[in-house]
Amino acid sequence: MELQLIEVYIPVERFTAFQAEIEEYNILAKWHSKISDNEQLVKIIIDKRNTEEILDFLEVNDEKTQEIRAILYNISTYLPRLTTGEADDKKTEEEKQKEITRASRHELYNVVQSSSRTSPTFIWLLILSAIVATAGIVKDSAAIVIGAMVIAPLIGPFTALSFSAILGDYKLMKRSVLTCISGLIIPIGIAMIFGLLFPLPINSHEFLARTNIELMDIVVAIAAGTAGAMSFAKRVSETLVGVMVSVALLPPAVVFGMMIGAMEFHEAITPLLLLLVNINAILLSAIIVFWTSGIQPVNWSEIQVANTSKTYALMFVAIVIIILAIMVYVINF
Repeated sequence: MELQLIEVYIPVERFTAFQAEIEEYNILAKWHSKISDNEQLVKIIIDKRNTEEILDFLEVNDEKTQEIRAILYNISTYLPRLTTGEADDKKTEEEKQKEITRASRHELYNVVQSSSRTSPTFIWLLILSAIVATAGIVKDSAAIVIGAMVIAPLIGPFTALSFSAILGDYKLMKRSVLTCISGLIIPIGIAMIFGLLFPLPINSHEFLARTNIELMDIVVAIAAGTAGAMSFAKRVSETLVGVMVSVALLPPAVVFGMMIGAMEFHEAITPLLLLLVNINAILLSAIIVFWTSGIQPVNWSEIQVANTSKTYALMFVAIVIIILAIMVYVINF
């Protein structure tokens, strides 16, 4: 059982009503203290699976006044040890399967906000990963290419874009799109400079691998996007999964840039098509994962916007994937 701590700072005049309302939720431990004449501090220990419903309760009940402040912490150890009690033991298997097994929407949104921004660190990691990836392709070294994927921060903005589409947060979506575009333009630009100054590495297997596209590439990209979205939703380490996502995006972008720099526009169509296939497959799988995991706003009006947004996003990306799959089929056959 994963535990979390919520600290709630609440005005004194609302404390009594809050105490009664919070008892309706699954709480493992709770205590409070007076921190000033006007404010009480309530600390709540909960099972991570129940975090989102309590945060939703706090968000809805304090939406207009904004007098309540809440801070969420992860707990590595708590003594004495807590159990979920008999109520949890009596749950049916179906009920247990329906429980939230991901991080709360509020935690994920906080991470997504930072991932959607084009920060100096993001730009520098992109520049370095693009240089390393270009060197690996030229030297025909899979190890160097994989090393570039480790430092490429591409999983963040594409995850943020899928997440914003599920919530219908158009401001976050716009910022994520701009970050995704910059995340591709920078390595393409660096590769274009190389392609302009040096001959194409036509004897490199790493280079030639991105000049060929098959339907299996769509399957690989969907698997990468699914793994990335699941690791993000569960807040487990995204490092290795991020490598898989970057493998699907960075090398095709670098090869495409090289060909554009070398003025090989006709041959550049294949790596461009591979890049577009991988982008849309990753977005499609991530949208499906977030949708099926039950991520949605809490307010009725926001839910309506989110339903429209995620439906159109899923339809658009799916149609693009179908069109690209047909193009891949035609190219191969």
